[in-house]
Amino acid sequence: MVCIHCGSKTRVINSRLQKRANRVWRRRQCLHCQAVFTTEEAVQYGGAWAVEGPKGRPKPFSRDKLLLSLYNSLGHRKTALADAGHLADTVIKKLAGQFEGGALTAATIRRTAQVALALCDKAAGVHYEAHHPA
Repeated sequence: MVCIHCGSKTRVINSRLQKRANRVWRRRQCLHCQAVFTTEEAVQYGGAWAVEGPKGRPKPFSRDKLLLSLYNSLGHRKTALADAGHLADTVIKKLAGQFEGGALTAATIRRTAQVALALCDKAAGVHYEAHHPA
């Protein structure tokens, strides 16, 4: 990693695993200008996971698409965006062990998201189920 200020090499001075979001948080310091900044490493699921699309064609998994569908169902809450982000991380963590033949099915994603939503907010769970039928 290079410094965001001067482009020189950096060193890691602190690192923490964020288990819930499957990310790594790192505090870095530039070896040249001594600037300190934070980076976050996260898996790019779109390149790693495939979703079985229409007619069996695989397409890349989209966390943004999942987040938007959860947000739409949580729209009545004041903290809808933050809640949708946390739920998206929860759903992704649950999906990690549910591959069928190397790819996720849209039905598996819908079912997992609906269960997580229903546990968080019953009204949101009902809304999600109504707008994402099996």
